[in-house]
Amino acid sequence: MATHDPELRKELDATLQTRKELGSEYESELVESFLEKLDKDVDRRVRRQLAEQQIQVARGTRPTRRDASGGLTPGGFGERFGVAIASMVLAVPLSAIASVNAGLVGLLVCWVGIVGVNAVHSVGFRALIGPRGSRERRDGEWE
Repeated sequence: MATHDPELRKELDATLQTRKELGSEYESELVESFLEKLDKDVDRRVRRQLAEQQIQVARGTRPTRRDASGGLTPGGFGERFGVAIASMVLAVPLSAIASVNAGLVGLLVCWVGIVGVNAVHSVGFRALIGPRGSRERRDGEWE
């Protein structure tokens, strides 16, 4: 258990103590009971996490992730690193295809696209287009 839930820890201790008192003939029932409680706890945590993400999406903010200390962090180093690695892995075959089919111009277009994808991801798409609902309405017209 990564988060060390004290209630779940108490349930496990109680289950183990009960097993010692009752013996091994009730072991399967005790395990089933504990697993049901564990399953309910996991369901509760997943529902809470999904609710947090839905609220963030509804607000138009970027979903957050938990860092190593348990704090929330928007699209951290791992996400940026993953996009950079994927871009480099895909850049090799894309560069070969572009240069074979369109020469130097194709190669340049290919790399402008690769750099563009990484730049948009790095800056954040919302930073480029503005937050949702940032346009103002005047006289029935959208600006």
